[in-house]
Amino acid sequence: MSSVWLFGYGSLIWRPDFAYNRSRVAWVDGWVRRFWQGSHDHRGIPEAPGRVVTLIPALGQRCGGLAYEIDVKQAEEIFAALDYREKNGYDRCDATLFFDTAKMESVQGIFYVANEGNHAFLGDSSIRSIAEQIQTSCGPSGSNSEYLRLLAQALRQYEIVDEHVFELERELESLEAGSSRT
Repeated sequence: MSSVWLFGYGSLIWRPDFAYNRSRVAWVDGWVRRFWQGSHDHRGIPEAPGRVVTLIPALGQRCGGLAYEIDVKQAEEIFAALDYREKNGYDRCDATLFFDTAKMESVQGIFYVANEGNHAFLGDSSIRSIAEQIQTSCGPSGSNSEYLRLLAQALRQYEIVDEHVFELERELESLEAGSSRT
């Protein structure tokens, strides 16, 4: 094996921060992207966590993102750095990555997921409540609202539709418009 594929569905789409041979739009089946993971170390702080995305199992659904082909000679170093970056509740998992739905082209790959049992998992809440938390959260990597906006922008760039992300973005814009009027 000369390469390893890594699937990114959150900040890895716009900020991979590692060397890779190429990237491609890809999908994982049986998962949806949700802002249900707490961020105590990047987009929030321990006393006021932000919200970032994780994947939630969902039969019959699929989640789009970017797959990165990593040279196997660099994989150990890259995954050590990613393990640190994703330390706040994420685990590495194996997955089948699909590239072309018409041809059903696929490869085996890896992604990071924050399962419900981890210490930072926040779970579901109303769109308004999640947007309010995103609006007020900030951490060492920047504001939580920036994270949401960069993710929505990247999804549009790659023509990946995700109504959860786009609905949160609209709700955040509405909250901010209301704040500017007061």
